[in-house]
Amino acid sequence: MEPISYIIVDDEAPGRVNLRYALAAHPGWQLAAECDSAAAARHALAQQPVDVVFLDIQMPKESGLTLAQELGRLAAPPLIVFVTAYNVHAVDAFEVHALDYLLKPIDDQRLAHTLVRAAAMLAYRSSDGYRDALRDYAAATHTHYADTLSVRSVGQIEKIRMDDILWLQSAGNYVELHLAERTVLHRVPLSRLEQRLQPDIFLRVHRTTIVRRDQLQRLSSLGAGRYLLSLSCGAQLTVSERHVPELKACMQSGFASERA
Repeated sequence: MEPISYIIVDDEAPGRVNLRYALAAHPGWQLAAECDSAAAARHALAQQPVDVVFLDIQMPKESGLTLAQELGRLAAPPLIVFVTAYNVHAVDAFEVHALDYLLKPIDDQRLAHTLVRAAAMLAYRSSDGYRDALRDYAAATHTHYADTLSVRSVGQIEKIRMDDILWLQSAGNYVELHLAERTVLHRVPLSRLEQRLQPDIFLRVHRTTIVRRDQLQRLSSLGAGRYLLSLSCGAQLTVSERHVPELKACMQSGFASERA
């Protein structure tokens, strides 16, 4: 098997040194460059493309997330592993479909697990789905609204068509994507995902819920400012009173109301 080439991008020298020594314990991994900034990494990658980029997120002048988005526009982007001291960036990291997310100080066992995953993706060419997802995310930063979502699941990245999503509901740092026959978990806050949904197709009806407009069937008043929305797919969802006027306007002539 050919050596797996990688670069380390971290503005702090101790971080680069610690990771270099940790990776040196793993045969088959070949260091191509160490970079102290996104600009330096960009130059290094132009000289020599690599398989994996170990990338710090919070760096002066240019965030590692910005560089990751840029790499996603390459014809064959490298796998990205974020390495940072700040776990608050975890959701953003997975939005750009990082292969993994490592916290400093690096845990040897956690690193070993990440390297196994990276090697498997490269060896079996299963990184195509990952690379497609990374490119889709980079493209979405320009087109704003998405036609598909690349959703990470165990051992794979699945592409979900927006046309197949009937309604969405928040589940912590995840969103439940409700399709006709199943529900898929997508690791992103609902507020962030809403920015990529076309407002003429999707409508927020609750702080935790967004529905497809063509699924609206019946709005029932339960009294005391409480409302229940029935969808064509059979789902029944709670509606916030503040969203009722827009919901009624959307339903227009098809609107029917029942008082429980």
